[in-house]
Amino acid sequence: MREIAAGLVAAAVLLTGCGPPPGTTGTATPSATPTSATPSASPTASATGSPAASPQALEAAYERVIAEVLPSIVQITTKVGLGSGIVFDTQGHIVTNAHVVGQATQMNVTIATGGPPRPAKLVKSFAAGDLAVIKVDRPDGLKPARFGDSAKLRVGQIVLAMGNPLGLSGSVTNGIVSALGRTVTEPQNPGSPGATIAGAIQTSAAINPGNSGGALVDLSGHVIGIPTLAATDPDLGGGAAPGIGFAIPSNTATDIARQIVKDGKVTNSHRAALGIRGSTVIGSDGQPSGVGVASVERGGGAERAGIRAGDMIVSINGKKTPTMAALAETITTLKTGDQARVGLIRADGAEETVNVRLGQLQGD
Repeated sequence: MREIAAGLVAAAVLLTGCGPPPGTTGTATPSATPTSATPSASPTASATGSPAASPQALEAAYERVIAEVLPSIVQITTKVGLGSGIVFDTQGHIVTNAHVVGQATQMNVTIATGGPPRPAKLVKSFAAGDLAVIKVDRPDGLKPARFGDSAKLRVGQIVLAMGNPLGLSGSVTNGIVSALGRTVTEPQNPGSPGATIAGAIQTSAAINPGNSGGALVDLSGHVIGIPTLAATDPDLGGGAAPGIGFAIPSNTATDIARQIVKDGKVTNSHRAALGIRGSTVIGSDGQPSGVGVASVERGGGAERAGIRAGDMIVSINGKKTPTMAALAETITTLKTGDQARVGLIRADGAEETVNVRLGQLQGD
């Protein structure tokens, strides 16, 4: 799981990735039970239609969507944990979260509708966006999901989250789109790439460990997001904060996945970059005080502006950046080619502000 402090509704909320940490066995009590769906008629045509006129009609809509989409959801098992994935095409490509794959290059894939595990290999991870594509050796019988246009989402839409929480294959939970356009950052640790996700979908559908890489689906059966993060409440000792989860928008996921399938790597991240590698610096008061620059990319914006290893970045365009997460979230709101005013404290203690023309965040 992933943990990070984020400011939401003026409260410190911890975000945790929904893939289980190494050594977990998925024996905890789940908040939602697995759903078994019986195939029936095609899903309704309206992607964002009004709620059904009766509980029975809404229930029937759920059943139709689950019957259509669940066969496209797989369980991904590595040596250190498990997560979920979505069948992307008939060639056996599956899109998932980078933190589900972790450092693994080989894994097993199990289809939600049953059958023995199938060997799969990593095609490419894009850690900065927490996305990855894997490919099964034997694609026969795989059913690609239908991806929708996440730009058309509205707050209040009913959505279903499908995946394998706590190892419970083919589980489904329901909720709504709670908010759009969130910027959230995962914590960086050995099991997490520390990705910053721009434009994330906030949902009340329950997201539990193992749901990562699965599908957030609308009532027309379109995948409109990839569940990635769940919130925990520090006031509850890190316990789950019910009804606060985040998904990568489908438009972002499909764009990155298509690049990886076509070129074997991400050729255009559509995201700005400062051109440094760094980490959070803790001040003498025990609080984060800035981002220490460990290295600068050759030819990047930071190097051209005179930023050097040993400098500490304390602000971007006047906004304080006490942590690496804060810096990443600020850069995410900017565009490639933008000029950014970067506040620095040099290694000798001198304060300075430099102008940096942002470059493009490179694929891994």
